[in-house]
Amino acid sequence: MTVEAAEHAPTASEYIVHHLGHLSTQHQTKIVDFSILNVDTIFWSVFCGVIACLFMFLAARKATSGVPGRFQAFVEMVVEMVEDQSKAIVHGDRTFIAPVALTVFVWVALMNSLDFLPVDLASGILGLFGLGEMHHRIVPTADLNGTLGIALGVLALMLYYSVKIKGAGGFIHELFAAPFGIWLAPFNLLLNIIEFAAKTVSLGMRLFGNMYAGELLFLLIALLGSTATAFGFIGHVIAGSIWAIFHILIVLLQAFIFMMLTLVYLGQAHEAH
Repeated sequence: MTVEAAEHAPTASEYIVHHLGHLSTQHQTKIVDFSILNVDTIFWSVFCGVIACLFMFLAARKATSGVPGRFQAFVEMVVEMVEDQSKAIVHGDRTFIAPVALTVFVWVALMNSLDFLPVDLASGILGLFGLGEMHHRIVPTADLNGTLGIALGVLALMLYYSVKIKGAGGFIHELFAAPFGIWLAPFNLLLNIIEFAAKTVSLGMRLFGNMYAGELLFLLIALLGSTATAFGFIGHVIAGSIWAIFHILIVLLQAFIFMMLTLVYLGQAHEAH
């Protein structure tokens, strides 16, 4: 049985490819195919969104004017941090923008935190039901579709506030007149479209790249532990522990960067060229 299991054990590349696959509605054969849905990304994104809303609801409900407990003190610290950043960046009505930034930070931090779950957890649970060959990725921010989806939401807010603050006529005039003047309207329009596209793509790609690299490194560390040697086991424990501790910083830092860039882009929408 041991020999037979060893013969059917996946190679290192097969192991990585399997864990990086998505639970999709159909197999993707083209680079871009909007008819395909990554069910695992959608599920875990919505799950973390619900948890984030519940977290903030409980914090608001339990808030007291007296000496705060640990939970309230932690939430107040996060809220104050987001409020200070929004106040320094956005010069205008922040009634909606500050809560959006807080929601983005908490939501992205929760989605990133799913990377701390064991890499074989999903396949192990599916294996109990005879579905061990099914692909399933838990971390939504390690999927480019997920991060670009959030970035498109930020783009929609950028366009909304550009029209709201400057008016439809002012926004259209800025598209054609900034930054080189109305006489170079075609070039200005092209540059502004490229600017909006670059902000959206870079916002999504930055988060995706960092989380995808972290997930891939966790898989490599897991492969190190699969080697039947003392060096592999010790290296797996040491490297896994060090990277997990360091990854805590990455998880929070990426959520903070995403929130800050969201505030910066919304702040720019409030300003005229």
